[in-house]
Amino acid sequence: MTLKLTGQSAVVTGGSQGLGLAIAHRLYAEGANVSLWDTNGDNLLQAADEFSDIKRVKTVLVDVTCEEQVNQARDDTLALFGNVSILVNNAGISGPHAVSWELSLDDWKRVVDVNMTGVFLCCRALAPNMVAANYGRIINIASVAGKEASPFISAYAASKAGVIGFTKTLGRELSNTKVTANCVTPAAIRTAIFDRWPEEYVQTLLQKIPMGRFGWPEELASMVAWIASPEASFSTGAVFDLSGGRTDY
Repeated sequence: MTLKLTGQSAVVTGGSQGLGLAIAHRLYAEGANVSLWDTNGDNLLQAADEFSDIKRVKTVLVDVTCEEQVNQARDDTLALFGNVSILVNNAGISGPHAVSWELSLDDWKRVVDVNMTGVFLCCRALAPNMVAANYGRIINIASVAGKEASPFISAYAASKAGVIGFTKTLGRELSNTKVTANCVTPAAIRTAIFDRWPEEYVQTLLQKIPMGRFGWPEELASMVAWIASPEASFSTGAVFDLSGGRTDY
């Protein structure tokens, strides 16, 4: 299948490493320009070196929880590429591994701010441009943790459930336009985020996956690339499962 992304431009938040970088590579391979938004300047520099045509890649140092920085990142990206037709809200943090009543308020707020408020701010910044251009694809990376009980990561689970609810609402709000909004709910995909969790807990995640393995970043990137393409023209407000059979709704 030819995904027809040549001439389009994509923003990928949390795009300097892990899942975000895998997504950016796939969109780039399909012909899109990519703007990598991240808080880690060193990682952004390293990520940029992985792409052969630097004219099709932009790196932006931005905290997605800061409205002013998000709006400036949008303006800088539009100034270079002229349009942004794809937004992938991938930036996220796991927060502490602890029972809910042992979380500090600061820990709770930080996870919700990055994982959910950041999605809101980026959508608010870029959706109007897509509507004005009469085309756009918004893909929010949620999690299977937002669909079922997820002990010891309550802030993460709550924030990802919020992303699912926000995406469904945004999709309905955009349904009379040529802009779609969908989300993906991956089960565990082994990336650096696992380093913050006890290995015993990681193994419990594996045991929940009927296929008996963790997902691969490239599998998430493939799904995102299809949702971002013109081929996915009749899906909006949808939740795409990528869980190896872990969830059934």
